[in-house]
This record gives sequence, C-alpha cells and structure tokens, in this order.
Amino acid sequence: MEYSTLKIMAWCFALLLFYVMISFVNTMWWRPRKIEKLLRKQGIRGTSYKFFTGDTLDMKDCVQKASSKTISLHHHIIPRVIPFQHKMVQQHGKISLCWFGRRPRLIIADAELARLVLTNNKGHFVKPPRNPFVDILSLGLSSLEGESWSKRRRVVTSAFHLEKLKAMVPAFSSSCCNMIERWEKLVEARGWYEVNVCSEFDILTGDVIARTTFGSSYQEGKKIFELQKEQEILVNEALNNIYISGFRFLPTTKNKRRYNLDIQIKTMLRDMIEKKEQAMKENKVKEHDLLTTLLQYKEQSDSLTIDDVIEECKLLYFAGQVTTANLLAWTMIILSMHPNWQEKARTEVLEIFGKKTLDYEDINHLKIVSMILYEVLRLYPPVAVLYKYNWCETRVGNMLIPAGVEVSLPLLLLHYDNNYWDNPEEFNPARFNEGISKASKDHIAFYPFGWGSRICPGQNFAFTEAKMALAFILQHFSFHLSPTYVHAPTTFLTLKPQYGAPIIIRRT
Repeated sequence: MEYSTLKIMAWCFALLLFYVMISFVNTMWWRPRKIEKLLRKQGIRGTSYKFFTGDTLDMKDCVQKASSKTISLHHHIIPRVIPFQHKMVQQHGKISLCWFGRRPRLIIADAELARLVLTNNKGHFVKPPRNPFVDILSLGLSSLEGESWSKRRRVVTSAFHLEKLKAMVPAFSSSCCNMIERWEKLVEARGWYEVNVCSEFDILTGDVIARTTFGSSYQEGKKIFELQKEQEILVNEALNNIYISGFRFLPTTKNKRRYNLDIQIKTMLRDMIEKKEQAMKENKVKEHDLLTTLLQYKEQSDSLTIDDVIEECKLLYFAGQVTTANLLAWTMIILSMHPNWQEKARTEVLEIFGKKTLDYEDINHLKIVSMILYEVLRLYPPVAVLYKYNWCETRVGNMLIPAGVEVSLPLLLLHYDNNYWDNPEEFNPARFNEGISKASKDHIAFYPFGWGSRICPGQNFAFTEAKMALAFILQHFSFHLSPTYVHAPTTFLTLKPQYGAPIIIRRT
C-alpha cells in the first residue's frame, strides 16, 4: 500500500476520532451547561450540573434514608414518598432544576403549569426516553406517541365504554363474592382474623382482570401475575439507574432473568390469545371481554398485530391489577385509622343494599363511598410523580423550556398543596361532597389518573371495581389495623405500603 494512501487513512481516522470526542464533550458537557444557563436566565434555581451522574447519587441517598424509617399514623407522607422532590421544592421553589444523569429535569409543582404541560395538544411533551429494560414490562398504549398512540387509544378506550363496563359488573361481583367467602371461612373459628389485604387485593384484582380480559379466572392467569411481580422489581431497579448504551446486551444474571421472564409471559399470553381466537372462529365466545375487543379490531385493521395485542395484555395485567389493589389497600388502612368514616360508609351501603348483591345502578348511589375513594386517591395517588420530555423548545406560561428537558410533575405535592386544598394533610372525604370540580380551591389540582388526552382510559373501570369491592367488604366485615402494621408508604413504580397491610377483620 502506498505511503499517500496510508497517510489519507490516518487523517480520516484522526478526523473520526476528533468528531467522536467533540460529540462526546458536547453531549456530556456543553449541551447540559447551555440548557442550564438558559433556564437560570429565567430565574429558575436548582442544582448545578455534575458530569455524567448529575443528581442521581443524591436521589438514591434521599430515597434510601427515607425508606429506612417508618412514620407514625398520619398523612404527612411527602418527605418519605418523594424525598428528593420535596427537598428541591423546599430549597429552590415550585419550579426547580435538577439532573438525572446528563438530562436536565425541571420539577414543576405548580398546578396551573402542570395542567398546561399535560394538556399540550401540539405533541411537544412526550414520554421521556426510556431505559430499554422498562420496555420489557410493556410496549402497550402508554409507550406510544403520535398517530400510533391515537389509533391504539381509540381501540383501548372503546373497550371501557359505559355499556361494556356495565357488562363487566357480574365479573366484578363474582370475584368479590369469592373473596368474601374466603374471608368468612378465615373468621369462622374465632370471629376475627388478621389478613394482609395487599395480598388479598392482588388476588381479587388479578381475578377481575383475568375474567374481564380473557374470560378466565385468577388461577389461569396466576403464573403471569407472579412473573410480572418479579419483573416489576427488576424494572424498578432499572428506572433508578442511569442506563449505559449497550448494557442490555451483556449476559449478566439479571439481564438473562429479565429476558427469560419476558419470554415466559409472552408465551403464556400468546397461548391464551390463540385459544380466544379459536373460540371466536367457532362462535363460542359468550362474554365480550377486553381481549375480544382487541382481536376484533385486529381482524378489521392492519395497524394491530398479534404482538401488539400481547403488549396491551401485559399492560392490562400489570396496570389493571396494581392500581386498584393499591387503592383498596390504602382505603382499608385509612378507614382503619378513621373509624368514624368507616361507619358512615357502612351505614350507607347497608341502607342502599342491605345484604343483597350489588349491581351497577345501585353502585352509582354510593356517594359517601365515592367521596372516601376520591380522598384516598388524593392522599395516596397511584403515581406520585409523572414525567414528560420536551423534544422541542416550548413555552409554558411565562417559561420557555428548551428542547431536551425532562419535566417532572410531582402530583403528590399538588394534592397536598394548601394553596389548593384546605387542611391538605387531613383525611376529609367531605371535601368531595359536591364532586371533584368543587373539592379544591382550584379543581385542576387533582390528578390521580393523570390529565389531558393521556388520562388513564381505565379509570372508570378501576373506580367501579374499587367501589364494588369496598361495598362488599363493608356489607360483611368491620376492620381495624393490626398491632403489627407499620406505616411506610413508598414508591415502587406505584405508591404502596412498603411492609404490607395487616388488617384484623370481624364479621358485622
């Protein structure tokens, strides 16, 4: 090879190396510093950028310290549940800047600005770039954007229409009856029994999801729920760590377990879906469940594949179970802490239903039960913080947010802000006496299921299921906290009791 050719190759390599170095410095230092300066010029305070790690070490330290201590029986839970966001707002104000690795993160704890972010119809705010390990949990509706999201949203929303929701009530009722019968056997000998209601509601909501999604029972879907619980632990761990490109391809023990769990879950779901498709072909489908809706749309449109159906089923299994199970667990904990409201709710249920089976129309008359559930959702929302990503420069109120900024919306802070709520740390369902819109000084400060176009499509499903389950329990049992209960709310993808919820139940 001639000397001139070698020289040209050396220069090309040097230029390539120089380009890589410049790109690296720009990504890891110049761009974050530039965004920091733009935000600080607008009077936004916060932490300064630290190379590569940002504030992640401080975030982890705050969570570890907070979760290592329990709290007394009160609703002052913010310092324990979202300690880092709480500290930032206390030190730097309701709009403050921090760093998740090299990514600038803008904490917005102002209800009006949060609403503007959530209702932005121009598509400027999207899901943040996700750790690939998080995608393993589900690539369903919640992960989509743009036209793909719009089409899928219409399909999923149609599965929760009022008439279809009414048709699901018998499934809700059957699952609740099974739980009540199980509890009655437990209390039969002594008249009381201590149960961990977290585990009990996992079974209940799992059974409801299995029946309403596949027309099957909890036992058939039990293995999927167990695998997803293990997957949830691994995903939560990944969420709190900075992802290094390419790491998912390394054959580590946890990586292999993540992918093995995903394969097992998909295989079981695919088998259940194929059985459902065969039953549809033979006209043996009697009940119109959620899976039937998805498969009918798949047959009519090329935009939905069998893999898409599997991902939606994964999302329904996970989100549909966890959200309602946590809501019911917190409701029993709080009604144990506030027995006067437990008695008010029981009186209402017995006056309307007596001991008869509940139906959809009767459930709508449960005003006190609804007020209690809303107040529990305010104090203990399923998701304490929502995250959005600004892919292009956008104005929100008087603030100009540069492209590449992640927006953190601490919903828990908004639910406890005394600018919007009277005595926010007090459990007072009566504040919802005239509905959600008049519960706070500013009705947009209540976001238990999100807001805007991406509000949870299954919120009515979850709320109806929770009302029915709570009414069944109040019909048959009174309850109070076990002496072994420790108050330790924590965020583990969703807000849940860290050490479970042991409750003593008695026949009424």
